Amino acid sequence: MLNAGDTAWVLVSAALVMLMTPGLAFFYGGMVRAKSVLNMLMMNFIALAIVGVLWVLFGFSLSFGDDAFGGLVGNLDYAGLSDAFGKLVGLASSGPPAVPWPGPDALPLLAFCMFQLMFAIITPALISGAIADRAKFWGWTLFVAIWVVIVYFPVAHWVFSFDGFTGKDAVGGWIANQLKALDFAGGTAVHINAGAAGLALALVLGKRKGWPKDTGRPHNVPFVLLGASLLWFGWYGFNAGSALGANDLAGVAFTNTTVATAAAVLGWLLVEQLKFGKPTTLGAASGAVAGLVAITPACGFVSPLGSIAIGVIAGVLCALAISLKFRLGFDDSLDVVGVHLVGGLVGTILIGFFATKSVNSAGADGLFYGGGFKQLGIQVVAALAVLGYSFIMTFIIGFAIKKAGGFRVSTEHEVGGIDEGQHAESAYDFTGMGGLSHSNTVPVKPVTKLEESKA
Repeated sequence: MLNAGDTAWVLVSAALVMLMTPGLAFFYGGMVRAKSVLNMLMMNFIALAIVGVLWVLFGFSLSFGDDAFGGLVGNLDYAGLSDAFGKLVGLASSGPPAVPWPGPDALPLLAFCMFQLMFAIITPALISGAIADRAKFWGWTLFVAIWVVIVYFPVAHWVFSFDGFTGKDAVGGWIANQLKALDFAGGTAVHINAGAAGLALALVLGKRKGWPKDTGRPHNVPFVLLGASLLWFGWYGFNAGSALGANDLAGVAFTNTTVATAAAVLGWLLVEQLKFGKPTTLGAASGAVAGLVAITPACGFVSPLGSIAIGVIAGVLCALAISLKFRLGFDDSLDVVGVHLVGGLVGTILIGFFATKSVNSAGADGLFYGGGFKQLGIQVVAALAVLGYSFIMTFIIGFAIKKAGGFRVSTEHEVGGIDEGQHAESAYDFTGMGGLSHSNTVPVKPVTKLEESKA
């Protein structure tokens, strides 16, 4: 019953999604100041450590264990993964002839578990960009540990846990099975979830010193483009891997991921050209990520033409949305709200317009394909439910940590350099670069032979 090809693809996809977190670190790291880059890299990297351990202890079980309460959270049957060895997961095939569970495309439970772990890791990492330059490292680490338990694991159960997947009689989450919202790879559970959490934390921690007059310039734009490229590469595992098989649906998701992202880059750059008269490298990288975010929930349910439309819309709307923080007065440092929350909402809701059963018979027909408003309404409910839950719970968690004195760095560390203040190191040693002084601005005068002899 085990499908070796599908298993290989899922494991490769898990590795691709794992690469997205270091890619995100470079994407965010390039956008902050030179004195903050190590802190940003560490905020992303620590998610690998914290979530990896919690996932094995009980996270996978809370997310994909048999439902424990009203479609809201799983039980602890898989705690410690002690019963996972040699176990297969999958869906039964109806035939004819009937095929017993888990069907011909079964996967090892541990392969599926590791694939989903990478989603759990990158989701809190996405939030870090909203509070760049002002969060204590250990406060952030504590936040990640609490947040994934209270927010991500339950929401993953709502969205990703389908009836009958981890067991013949297994019961999953309410969004996937009762509401029947479509989310192929995590527009709700990952991007709306992280975007809403980023907004809540930005409000809790408050504005950076000097913002909005001093927004800080990206210290390394090539890092940003490198990070966006690694994200794009890894996203094929994110989206095409969510087909859970080396099959036609994976090819559809791969194609849609490509064309939507390309279209979003063009949409974002068009906005920049019209608003500012010049397209930017930072805009191209941000447009690519906006397109990747928006196509994530839709990639297995829409056609390539639908994907182009979603990409263009996301590129334009996200480019316009990043200015909302200045109008509304919240300091979302690296535009997590503008890209991930808005992009996630765009992709999730547009499924209600562009989905078609001609692409995926397990999906639905959207408004543009004769399906009426039903699926559109379902998509809106799912998006708002995740947004509201994530925002409220994140605000409570962040507020509690801040009140305990463990979240915002001191003014001295924020102004003087969060890398030195939090990690006792810096990303760049300017004293050894081309004869420059520590300030990186005043050339060091060469010592002449005469001056050397006098000394």
